[in-house]
Amino acid sequence: MRIKKTLVHIVDHFEEYICALLLSTFVILLFVQIILRQFFAYSIPWGEEVATYMFVWFAYLGAVVAAKMSAHNRVTFQFKFFPPIVKKVTESIADLLWVAFNLYFTWLSYDFVFNRMNSFWKSQTTGIPMKYFFMVLPAAFLLMSIRILWNNYLVWFKHVELVDPESQELEAIKRQGAEARDSVVEGA
Repeated sequence: MRIKKTLVHIVDHFEEYICALLLSTFVILLFVQIILRQFFAYSIPWGEEVATYMFVWFAYLGAVVAAKMSAHNRVTFQFKFFPPIVKKVTESIADLLWVAFNLYFTWLSYDFVFNRMNSFWKSQTTGIPMKYFFMVLPAAFLLMSIRILWNNYLVWFKHVELVDPESQELEAIKRQGAEARDSVVEGA
């Protein structure tokens, strides 16, 4: 049972772990590059190029993490004037359109990477075929679609209210402000 929980946790946070690894690796790589250049008049020939590819992977997988957390920007002010079901249905329709776009882009990018890309197109400094760097496109858009559909499953069938982290933070700040105001009023 413990192994199953650990495995589910790893799968659920897979993108976050990859993003953390990519971020720390490209920051360390760039830091080493700066130190070598400034103090030893040497530069790692492939350092900046690989760091750039890592950053691109980090950005796309970060978008997947944001989709998982329901943290992508949405305009939701207008829903305050309607019953909650209107918000739920409208956001689900928007999510389905988003998934349709993502799946179409997944297909286009898969076709580009595996069928149309010149197989001799290689990275300038590492010699690695460029398709390995571009594979983030179909992977990220497919993962994003899966995360969006999973969130909609949680909303409609498990009745989970998804709140983006920014809204949670704003609510915490409001509560702290109200508590501080109440303590000042009580003290006066």
